[in-house]
Amino acid sequence: MLEKYFTKMSTIDRYQSSWMGAGIENYVVWLAGHDYKDRCIWSRVPLVFAFGEFASSRGATALEELPALVDAFVEFRVAVQHRRTGSTRSMAKEVRGPVEQMLSVVLSGFEPTGRRPLAEPFAEVVPGFFDYLSRERGLRPLTVRTYRFSLDHFADYLGRIGVDSILELSPSILSSYIVDRAGTGLAKSTVRGDAGALRVFLRYAHREGILASDLSAAVGWPQVYRLSDIPRSISWADVNKVLAGVDRRDGTGRRDYAILLLLVTYGLRGREIAALTLDDIDWKRERLAIPERKAGHSTAFPLSSVVGEALLDYLRRGRPTTADRHVFFRSVAPHRPIGPAAVSSRARHYLLKAGITVPRPGSHTLRHSAVQRLVDANFDLKAIGDFIGHRSARSTEIYAKVDVESLRLIALGNGEEVL
Repeated sequence: MLEKYFTKMSTIDRYQSSWMGAGIENYVVWLAGHDYKDRCIWSRVPLVFAFGEFASSRGATALEELPALVDAFVEFRVAVQHRRTGSTRSMAKEVRGPVEQMLSVVLSGFEPTGRRPLAEPFAEVVPGFFDYLSRERGLRPLTVRTYRFSLDHFADYLGRIGVDSILELSPSILSSYIVDRAGTGLAKSTVRGDAGALRVFLRYAHREGILASDLSAAVGWPQVYRLSDIPRSISWADVNKVLAGVDRRDGTGRRDYAILLLLVTYGLRGREIAALTLDDIDWKRERLAIPERKAGHSTAFPLSSVVGEALLDYLRRGRPTTADRHVFFRSVAPHRPIGPAAVSSRARHYLLKAGITVPRPGSHTLRHSAVQRLVDANFDLKAIGDFIGHRSARSTEIYAKVDVESLRLIALGNGEEVL
């Protein structure tokens, strides 16, 4: 495999004759199998070879001895870089990443430091909380993850104010935390969600005898009134401007264009797009299935010709070759299925690129725009709710507030006709 990327036989011989030559070869095979670019392989192989030489000079004779020498090698390379250029900016990460990636390939069980899962917040002090959410309360994994994010923020706040243990908690600390979260500019619904997660956590800690008193009642939260906001939709002219800003000459652009079309055509959620698989597209019957919506609902849409062509263009000329059945993948190696956050991030990117100003731009902006078009076309709210996968008709009522044509008639003094 080395011969594919290096033309000088002296270079190939040097790598192959190294005491860890077999490991280098296996690493190159792995990189190629995960569609890493040639230039990436050209930069990583010399680095891991240098690591092998460094380890040999320190007495290493087996691959199993290498993990203990990673830190020393990183310090050595950073020092060399500093002597040459006077800068060490991001050098440690650039050295450690490829070296630990190589070790994860050639050593069974080795886990790169950058890939270790974060510990569950308060796991040592209040064990079993996340199991309780899953088993006793029956929450979905995605919901449990939101609890974890909320408690991560709470743990960070306690660290900032010097509180070392939850046994030191008081109503004033809990109140100041909610005020701190609200002061960051978050939506009221987000702050309310953090407060709700904290309340559940405190009740559990009291139930388990960790906290002497139930402090959950001390956690206030902002009032969020139903239908108090309006959806973050944009005009259809702006939607076309967003779509026109996608450069479809490469695989990334073809992927992003298909994603944006799914958002504005069907009003899908970001997680629904990320979860799409090849099995959800029925080319013969021209149908698109969305199997896992909220509350276990599923929807089957007619496959629009425009969306179908965009998907085909991406599948043929953009999607990496893989046995994984997901539709959308990261555009850089290692190629993994994209997540909901990536869908929202790409939507945000193109909204900002088009110069469109909207609160909290993201995938929901385009989802709301799809719904707005249905409202403008006089579809009833029940049909709209079924189309976009709402669990309850009440969830769709907010779109009645943006029935622009009806509101315009009222403003013109023709309200009796509307009412």
